[in-house]
Parts: sequence; C-alpha cells; structure tokens
Amino acid sequence: MQTLKRPEGNRPGDLDLSRRALGAAFFAGYAVAALAADAAPIHTDEAGLVIETVTLPSQGGSIPAYVARPNAPGRFPAVLVISEIFGVHDYIKDNCRRLAKLGYVAIAPAFFVRVADPAPLADIQAIMKIVAAAPDPQVMGDVGAALKVLQASPHVDAGKIAVTGWCWGGGKTWLSCETYPEFKAGVAWYGPMQPQTVDANHLSAIAGVSHLHAPVLGLYGAKDGLAQQIPAMQAALKAAGRTDTEIVVYPDAGHGFHADYRASYVEADAKDGWARMLAHFAAHGVRPGSR
Repeated sequence: MQTLKRPEGNRPGDLDLSRRALGAAFFAGYAVAALAADAAPIHTDEAGLVIETVTLPSQGGSIPAYVARPNAPGRFPAVLVISEIFGVHDYIKDNCRRLAKLGYVAIAPAFFVRVADPAPLADIQAIMKIVAAAPDPQVMGDVGAALKVLQASPHVDAGKIAVTGWCWGGGKTWLSCETYPEFKAGVAWYGPMQPQTVDANHLSAIAGVSHLHAPVLGLYGAKDGLAQQIPAMQAALKAAGRTDTEIVVYPDAGHGFHADYRASYVEADAKDGWARMLAHFAAHGVRPGSR
C-alpha cells in the first residue's frame, strides 16, 4: 500500500497524522456491530489496482481517506464513497475496489476518525455517539476536501465526479449533491432524507432539493423505516421540478440490502441497485474508463 499525504507532497504537520493514524488508518475487518455470523461477503482483490491512503486537510485537522484506482495511465472519472455509521471497514473498501476495477478512482474518507473508529466497536450506542460528533457542516467540509484532492490528482478527470453512499452515507449523498456543483450524479442507498431534529448541525435533504446540482438516484427498501420519508421527498422533488431525480423502492428489501456482510443482504436487489447506479453515473457523464 502506498501512503500519500497530499497530491503536491508533504507539508508540516502531515507526519503527525501519519504517526497517529496512517500507519493503521483503517480497521482490518468488517464492522463488528453488524457482521452476520453466516456472512459470505464479496471480496474484490487488488490485482490491477493501486491502493493508497491520502490525507484530506479539513476542519479541525486532517483525516485519512482510502483510495482505489486503476493501475494504468490516463485520467479516470471518480466516485466519492460515503460510508455507513461504521466508517471505512472492509465492506466500504471493497466497494471502492469494485469501482476501481470498472475504471473509476474511488475515495472513501474516514469521517469519524477525529473521535474514534467505529468499525471495531460492538456497542451500537458508543458508535452513535461517535457519529453524532460529526455534524453535517463538518461532513460537508470533508466532502469538499475530498473533492479538492480528486481535482488535483493527475489520475482523475476532474469534470467527471460522482458520489454514492450507504445508510448514513446515503443521507450525506443527498446533501453532497445539494452542496457541491462539482458532482455530476449521486446515488443514495437507503439514506435518511430528514433528520429527527433539523438545525445547524442536522440538515434536511428534503428541504434542500431546490439546491440540487446533480440528479440523484435513491435506492430504498420498502421494509425499511426510512421508506416513510419517501413521499415527502417525492413531493419536494416534484415541487422543485426535479424530474431527473428518481427513487427506486424494492418491495422485499429492508435497510442495508446491499451490505453483503449483514443479515439484511438481498443479493438480487443489491445487484440490481449496483447496475442502476452504474447506468445512472454513465447517463450523466460519469462513465468509467480513462482518457
């Protein structure tokens, strides 16, 4: 694994983060709190790929991000990958490698590392405390920092960047497309669209749809409690005239149906959603392959 600090090289302070975090930046394994005893998750190897850890200078100090990209010359489209509440564990890293195998540069920031890595924890309440310490403005700042790293990379076609995320990350995918015009497309996997409390730290994606810079594809399970938010989002999208944004609902799926390490995994719906995601990216100018 190569360890990079910034596209333009190290700066003072970067080595401090390296000693604290980059030596073992990401948990080696699947999120302990959600791993099913009989899980058989997909494993995507690193053949033909370059795997890197980069540093994102952002609010309150730098954070690491996992990067997977094709080991080939040229500039590739990029996908920002936003994790669930469990952070950058093996499932998120594998999704990055899947995208890289297709011809994308994929980057997954460790949004929670300022407090702790939630992946090794079994106590869901402890995990939620870590997640609560990442307010939406801070997360959007980290997203912006990841965008800058991608745009500065000699391996990225800076005009072709998409975003996707699962669960917590699905909600942040909506917000990212409402915040940054650099994104050409977004795919939100079963992400909350409306927080329980809307305030300066908890932003409402439903309230922000008029600011969408990119079309979003929402992928949700009908048996997920978050499906109750879909009618309000659809009404907001209609009022904003966003005919380019669609929500697909899988009748037999619940929350986490793409997570192949969890008991909630639904293989057919996961594969269909993945195919829809790739088609959505391609339809909006983020087709895999180099130039």
